[in-house]
Amino acid sequence: MELMEFTDPKCIPDIIHSYPLTIRENAVPIVIDNGSYICRAGWSVYEAPLLQFKNLIAKPRKERLKKDTSENSQIPQLQIGNDIINIEAVRFQLKTQFDRNVVTHFEAQEHLFDYTFSHLGIDTDNSVNHPLVLTEAFLNPNTSRQLMSELLFECYEIPGLSYGVDSLFSYHYAQVKPLENALIVNLGYQTCHVIPIINNQTIFENTRRLNIGGWNVVTFLHRILQLKYPAHATAITLSRAEELLHSICAVSLDYTEELTKWTNHEYYEKNIKRIQLPYSIITNNALTLEQQKERKRELARRLTEINARKREERLAEDQDKLKQFLELQEIIDFGAEKEEVDQILSEYELKSVQDLQKTVANLNARIEKTKQKILASTNIDDIEEPPIKQAKNSKMVFENDSALHSFLDNVKKMRQDIINKKLTRKQRKQDIFKRRTAAGQERMRIISQLARKEKGNDDFGLRDEDWDIYKTISKDGGDSDSEAENEKLLELEEVIRAHEPSQFEEGVNVDEMHQLHVGIERFRAPELIFKPYMSGSGEAGLSEIIGYVLSLFNEEDQLKLAANVIITGGLGSLKGFKERILNDLISIRPFKSEVNVNIMENCSLTAWYGAKEFAMRGDYTKNLLTKSMYEECGPEYFKTHKASNRYYPTPKEITVDVDC
Repeated sequence: MELMEFTDPKCIPDIIHSYPLTIRENAVPIVIDNGSYICRAGWSVYEAPLLQFKNLIAKPRKERLKKDTSENSQIPQLQIGNDIINIEAVRFQLKTQFDRNVVTHFEAQEHLFDYTFSHLGIDTDNSVNHPLVLTEAFLNPNTSRQLMSELLFECYEIPGLSYGVDSLFSYHYAQVKPLENALIVNLGYQTCHVIPIINNQTIFENTRRLNIGGWNVVTFLHRILQLKYPAHATAITLSRAEELLHSICAVSLDYTEELTKWTNHEYYEKNIKRIQLPYSIITNNALTLEQQKERKRELARRLTEINARKREERLAEDQDKLKQFLELQEIIDFGAEKEEVDQILSEYELKSVQDLQKTVANLNARIEKTKQKILASTNIDDIEEPPIKQAKNSKMVFENDSALHSFLDNVKKMRQDIINKKLTRKQRKQDIFKRRTAAGQERMRIISQLARKEKGNDDFGLRDEDWDIYKTISKDGGDSDSEAENEKLLELEEVIRAHEPSQFEEGVNVDEMHQLHVGIERFRAPELIFKPYMSGSGEAGLSEIIGYVLSLFNEEDQLKLAANVIITGGLGSLKGFKERILNDLISIRPFKSEVNVNIMENCSLTAWYGAKEFAMRGDYTKNLLTKSMYEECGPEYFKTHKASNRYYPTPKEITVDVDC
């Protein structure tokens, strides 16, 4: 069986691209597919986007110091896009500009635009002198578009702007000859949309949204794997769940039938995917007896040096004090006045001359004692070593192999005796409550004898032998496992493990203990799109939504739409997705009616390619919102085209005076 491993891909920081003179002078449009997962940006004259990064920023919290001043305050470094090398390391610091699929956090959006324009090489001061083609959410709210236009026109001073929907760009401009009628199934990171197109016109009122997307599938897979392997919950990260989704997950043609297949052991062993988790073996680095001796000797030598240094410091301090007190005593002996003597004594916190003499005597004795200790320590050539305690887990030293084997045999015998006692107690506990066992019958006999005693003469428990009777009839069936016995068993096992590690490791494969066996989970996670109730959602599945959207049209239009179902979005690359949609559509469509399902080639990049083709068309400037139009019509206005949303002006507030 093939064993897979996680690649754990790391982001590679983007380079700052050159800013060619031909692009600078000709005002070449910038194409940005501002997806809720990946942002793709580049020049419209290039064949592929120059930048592809996750729409994320990581802003570490500011370190709070004791005194947060301008001198010592530390400004955290902001990480954007591919500058975030390890996403899992800053998972709880990640922010995005999106709330589901709608841009709402424009501070984060401004940081991401700064990252985009700077890495495209644009070096003009305070302006971006290029028109912009930007994708937005389907039926994006006017408030979000208004703030986006204000940001681009006011902050970056772009000359023009054109909005469009990613899936409509993909259909109308990324294909060579798109048909006039189609049913687009857009699989996004946060939401999915079913968009009908009749005669090249988007039918907005019949479009439906499913609030399940790639993010929900990844988190669902992450959760079920963590529940299956709680011991490896920290090793199963969201990034690894995402890697599994795109590498081994697939969409089943019939989920119920797939569940039945996995109950077969042969099918399970044949189709299971084994993934090896990274792990490290903890080796036992116990010190040998000689190393322990040397370490103890070194510690004792250091301790002796420290004590000697302290004695010398204390001796010097005492000698200084003694010198001061002797000078003070000489002053008193030469007949100083009483007031002057009292003042000098108070400075040294002494009450009388007798206290001074007593202090001098104590200092002389202490100095002499310290000198003797210093002299004694210098005469000792060898430091007395403290006894070394044998560690429980360290190996004992034996004269020969026969002594070792004899010791181990004795330890194993003691361990087996304890295990046998525990098993005997366990068996007795099981037998004592069975009617036909000897232990159970003996228990009932004793209980019946005790019950026949006279009620007025209840002296059970007064005698020592009554305790044996109580233990016999108790539910524990006698003595229970003592704490000392369990500790002894653990100690014996540690001794055996120290000398014979294979005794407990036979048959245990460490690699297998750190493996994920992903079976039905490969199909269960993508099934969430078709069965949202698996995650607690009350919405209908994708197939039901497609059927409902078709039912909103007449029979003629239903035939046109079902004959050209187009799947776009990252989840469309999952194996079996096209076949599942086709199978579900055939089951709900009339008998022998035409049903065609196609997945767009390179479905993750088709939105950028479509927007690029749109910017290269000759009539592109007609659909461009200029700065003058923005100032005249307001920030929420935009130019519509067949790949854009429909413009609905925000209703103005009407004030009505009501006479009471």
